[in-house]
Amino acid sequence: MLIIPVKDGESIDKALKKYKRKYDKTGVVKELRKRQQFTKPSVIKRQSVIKAAYKQKLQSQEEA
Repeated sequence: MLIIPVKDGESIDKALKKYKRKYDKTGVVKELRKRQQFTKPSVIKRQSVIKAAYKQKLQSQEEA
């Protein structure tokens, strides 16, 4: 359960913004989407290797 302390005189919009930020940090929505379909561990590993190679390529281009 998320608890957001609201100070006296603080607007509802600001409190709602704090709530949304805190909710996003918990990763609930991300976890739900991930659990909707099963991804094989080999596919996850392959994707991470491709992503790492892409990041390294970008970093090497930045240095040059």
